[in-house]
Amino acid sequence: MPLLDINYKDLPVSPEELRLKALSWADAFPLAAYYYDHQIPYPHQGFTHMLAVSGGATITFDPTTPFKSLRQELNKEKMLCGYLGYDLKNNIENLESKNFDGLCFPPILFFQPEIILYFNEVTISIEYSDDYTQNILANILATPAAQQAKPEGIKIQQRVSKEEYVAQVEKVRQHILEGNVYELNYCIEFFAEKASINPLALYLALSEVSPTPFSGYLKFEDKYLLCASPERFLKKQGPTIVSQPIKGTIKRGKTEAEDEQLRKRLRHDEKELAENMMIVDLVRNDLSRSCSTGSVKVEEMFGIYGFRQVWQMISTIVGSIKPGNDLVAVLLGAFPMGSMTGAPKISAMQIIEEVEKTKRSLYSGAFGYITPIQDYDFNVVIRSIQYNAAEKYLSFMVGSAITYDSVPEREYEECLLKAQAILKVLS
Repeated sequence: MPLLDINYKDLPVSPEELRLKALSWADAFPLAAYYYDHQIPYPHQGFTHMLAVSGGATITFDPTTPFKSLRQELNKEKMLCGYLGYDLKNNIENLESKNFDGLCFPPILFFQPEIILYFNEVTISIEYSDDYTQNILANILATPAAQQAKPEGIKIQQRVSKEEYVAQVEKVRQHILEGNVYELNYCIEFFAEKASINPLALYLALSEVSPTPFSGYLKFEDKYLLCASPERFLKKQGPTIVSQPIKGTIKRGKTEAEDEQLRKRLRHDEKELAENMMIVDLVRNDLSRSCSTGSVKVEEMFGIYGFRQVWQMISTIVGSIKPGNDLVAVLLGAFPMGSMTGAPKISAMQIIEEVEKTKRSLYSGAFGYITPIQDYDFNVVIRSIQYNAAEKYLSFMVGSAITYDSVPEREYEECLLKAQAILKVLS
């Protein structure tokens, strides 16, 4: 595709105003995907800062063999933007999903962009198909800048009460006692019916309250993802693949001294360390299925990283993909991510279906992009709002890892902590 490269100094607006104008311009397309790292330092960097749009249709996937369809698209060597929903697990293992689904998102969605904007350090690069002329920049500059705004009159409800939550955690602990699983990520839904929102304005408000390295916005027709994820699922650059599971959360302090005390508490919390170690072992095993023998290494264990609302414990695992293996081979070995399921993974997913009330849909799936040379970057869809505009149904989910040592009331408080940023922009 042709490429324009323009220095920010040659533009009549600031880089930030250009970004907001571009987002507003993109929102008029039926398909738009935005990836933003908020310039947050992060091992192996966050998302590439880019905006992709299309006036066409999404790619058609065979619902019975979606991974075969995805492989066929990869072979066409084109840019793809979209997501992998959690329930693709049913196409990998003998599993099912029968819980309530108010969103009705497809289990997999990708589109080929017709225009891509890359927000570089000193320039903006615009890549476009032959169907578009070079007046793209003029159209963006003529568009009013998007503004952040919180919705009014949204009534948030919990699908699971505190009492029900405690009872379900006790069920999980019983499963652990019986040896069916030794760690499980249990999640609950917050939702609003008859919710009228401006998705882009709400995304910008969420992004302001909770900036993260894997932030993103996805519009596909009348369905939306507003994402403030701090977690990477998989990144491939050349032969190297990176996974960075998060296990371990604590709030930020109100003073510098309190903040440092909380950071140290998380770093030395035996329960959180044990959870993180279990998932690191699971991820190492998952990656070893598609990576060369002996190449899977733990690059960093128990790293503590600060975000606006919370401290997180993050480990980094890297490997070298075995020659001949593509993204599909990696996904068949690693999806869904261990940090959002548990260990052993298949048993954990079976119990999740039993104890949770809501179909996860895109939550705890992966949002990202695939380049024409099959490099890719996918986050873990957490700390995110999903919205079906046609049904006016808004949903977000939060969860925590349950082990036998879990105190149900403390796990519930962790869920509320993770919901804090979203509740703030919805209230």
